[in-house]
Parts: sequence; C-alpha cells; structure tokens
Amino acid sequence: MTPVKQKKPVIHCDALVVHCMDYRLQKFLQPWITVRFGYDNFDIISLAGGVHDYEMVLKYVQLAVQIHSIDTVCLINHEDCRAYGRDGTYKRHRHDLLDTREKLRVLFPQLNVETFFLHLDGTFEPME
Repeated sequence: MTPVKQKKPVIHCDALVVHCMDYRLQKFLQPWITVRFGYDNFDIISLAGGVHDYEMVLKYVQLAVQIHSIDTVCLINHEDCRAYGRDGTYKRHRHDLLDTREKLRVLFPQLNVETFFLHLDGTFEPME
C-alpha cells in the first residue's frame, strides 16, 4: 500500500502591513491595524523608513504572498521619519509610497496595495 502524501493546509491572512519601526507610531498603528484587519489576520513588518528600502519591502511581500496568500499590502510612511533624514519631506514620502505601490502592482496584479502617510497626530492620510 502506497502512503498518501498529505498536502500542507493553505495558511491565509488578509494583509501584510509595512511600517516604520519608530516607537512614536505604535499608539496609532496597533489600534488602527486591529480595527482594519482584525486581531490575528495580518502579517506586520517594521522597517526603518517604511518603504525607504524598496528591495527589503519586496522581499517581505514575496514571502507573505508565498506563505500566507495575502490579498492586501498596506504601506505606511510617516511624518518626521528620522530614517529619511533631511530627505524626509512630505513630497518624498508621497513619491516613495506611490512608486512602491506601482512597482508592486506590476509584479503582483492580484494584490490590493494601499498607501498611507501617518501624521504624528495619529491621522492616516491615504496617498492617491
């Protein structure tokens, strides 16, 4: 009798959230993410500068698609990001968020890619 090979169950969560590691954001991020995606329905990556390092973001998106079958990528940069230094203008964050979104949409057309700029007063501004 030949043993039946068991397939691994599909592991799915709705989203990958990529944001900056800055401690000042946590009081805004955690409640917002939980309301948006639930308590246990997202992967989360904290990178200095958020989307500042596109190659690193891409690596985690690829992994989340592969192992967790995500549907959504939520990219969040923020006001006064020290990882950007003097280059961290609103205009630069907007550019980097939208550029990353477009690159990801080309590579992963099945994904919904959302972009937000988080102000230090806790306001999440959608970037369109």
